[in-house]
Amino acid sequence: MNEFTAVMKRSDGWWYGWIEEVPGVNAQERSRKELIVALRECLAEALEMNRRDALESAEQDDTEEPTAL
Repeated sequence: MNEFTAVMKRSDGWWYGWIEEVPGVNAQERSRKELIVALRECLAEALEMNRRDALESAEQDDTEEPTAL
């Protein structure tokens, strides 16, 4: 399972957050719990979109290699 860093803060009655490692993954919600759910959903969508884009741009003879950090 991959781990990512959610940065969260509260301001003016709202919770704001973003995923540190993936640009564009951010959300705002009324509660911290709702924010975590929204960030997870947004992250899953972003990763799937990025994966789809990568597969669509791959050439027929390209290969895939699982990689872990």
